[in-house]
Amino acid sequence: QVQLVESGGGSVQAGGSLRLSCAASGDTYSNPYMAWFRQATGKKREGVAIIDTDGSTAYGASVKGRFTISKDNAQNTLYLQMNSLKPEDTAMYYCAADRVQWWLLPSYKYWGQGTQVTVSS
Repeated sequence: QVQLVESGGGSVQAGGSLRLSCAASGDTYSNPYMAWFRQATGKKREGVAIIDTDGSTAYGASVKGRFTISKDNAQNTLYLQMNSLKPEDTAMYYCAADRVQWWLLPSYKYWGQGTQVTVSS
């Protein structure tokens, strides 16, 4: 079992920045693959960024170049630095973890409760 708790969401104006955190606990060793997703009202859950066990990363097309995923393995914390935010980035943001690498597919086993990000124009 893995428990995930996101934080850092909030309201920001377009062009601003936010950093999301996801604190992981439990069997993180067996479930090392982690990712960020988001879901806007009325839309499907969308893959934002993943980080592999070797530190390599991948991003969704809509955030590439603006968002950066990172992980502090000692603290079991996943981060998402979001810069140049746009109104279309408004969504609930979730972190996810699994023993399987699902890349940007929303098939991860463990999910946090989400943190809301609202970007105003």
